[in-house]
Amino acid sequence: MTYAYARGAAVCLALLGLAVSPAHAEPRDPWVRAWGANTAGQLGNGTTLVQQTPAAVQGLARGDVRELAGGGGNDANSFALALALLDDGTVQAWGGNTNGQLGDGTTAGRPFPAAVTGLSGVSQVAAGIHFGYAVRGGRVLAWGDNAFGQLGDGSTTGTTRPLAVQSLSRVTDIAAGCYHGVALREDGTVWTWGRSNNGQLGLAANDDRNTPQRVPGLTDVVEVAAGCHHSLARTADGTVKAWGYNANGQLGNDSTQNSSAPVDVQHLDGVARVFACGYHSFAVLDDGAVRAWGSNNFGQLGDGSTVSRTTPVPVQGVADVRGLAGGWRHTLAVLADGSVLAWGENTAGQLGDASTTDSPLPVVALPPGSGTTRVATSTVWKSSYAY
Repeated sequence: MTYAYARGAAVCLALLGLAVSPAHAEPRDPWVRAWGANTAGQLGNGTTLVQQTPAAVQGLARGDVRELAGGGGNDANSFALALALLDDGTVQAWGGNTNGQLGDGTTAGRPFPAAVTGLSGVSQVAAGIHFGYAVRGGRVLAWGDNAFGQLGDGSTTGTTRPLAVQSLSRVTDIAAGCYHGVALREDGTVWTWGRSNNGQLGLAANDDRNTPQRVPGLTDVVEVAAGCHHSLARTADGTVKAWGYNANGQLGNDSTQNSSAPVDVQHLDGVARVFACGYHSFAVLDDGAVRAWGSNNFGQLGDGSTVSRTTPVPVQGVADVRGLAGGWRHTLAVLADGSVLAWGENTAGQLGDASTTDSPLPVVALPPGSGTTRVATSTVWKSSYAY
């Protein structure tokens, strides 16, 4: 899932070294916007055409959306979930539906938003490759693919409609990896389920689990995040724990060895937010600065290079970040002035700068004053969202 990060200090954006490209959206446009890959209709604009600049999602006003989570891992199965800020907390979904991930009782995809069956009173959503989560009254509902037990219902049978994750209550934060779930309970404990081939469940083993299990040794956690095959947790004292797949250094512990138990991310102090992307990770510090680590073959860390990093490094030209999200090989950030920056791979126009040129430094997808406060991406693919 994505998180908002607001600072009360004066807003500033360091433009030194920033690769600025023209932004094509009108400031204060009222709609949720999407751009990039769209073969499954995951941009929600009624078409399946690639979009190199931000375009409106049909009928979905930014002011009505509390949270948006992008799912999918290729052109066929990419989709999105949007939580509309209505009195009944309903959820709308659009895009690919090969595994019932739209939650409407069918496997028919659609390029425009429509309701997930039977959901109201929802407070949070998250999305994996072929499945979705919603939190309602502290309990987690799940739907879609369940090959690795990622629906947490004690089986490996998929469903096209929401069902309850077993034995899990008082959930305050939810995250979805490619095939696993991570939940934070109000007592500060972390629970995981689903695929564990790379240790991404943090249970000191690589066995899949089809019901939630408590991650040993984690207490006082206040935030969780999930990449494709790795997981992050931020504790109350501002430290960050990581576990799972680490071939690209995404655990940030100066290693490329997987870990099935939580390890400390090195060289981080005063962390205010954490974000796990496909195969890379970010932390926003108390002073608004951003640190990045993990895979960087397309410049998705934003440090001006294409060298993967096993410990956190500064992101160049970015300050006062309010929200951040990352897909397979690209990253988005929204700043306090309402601008949206993007960096990394751009083969499908996912940077939103009217080009298909990759950039290891931030480019402008939406200008200051756009009204945007949050961003999202597909789980491990090439679609982007701003709202």
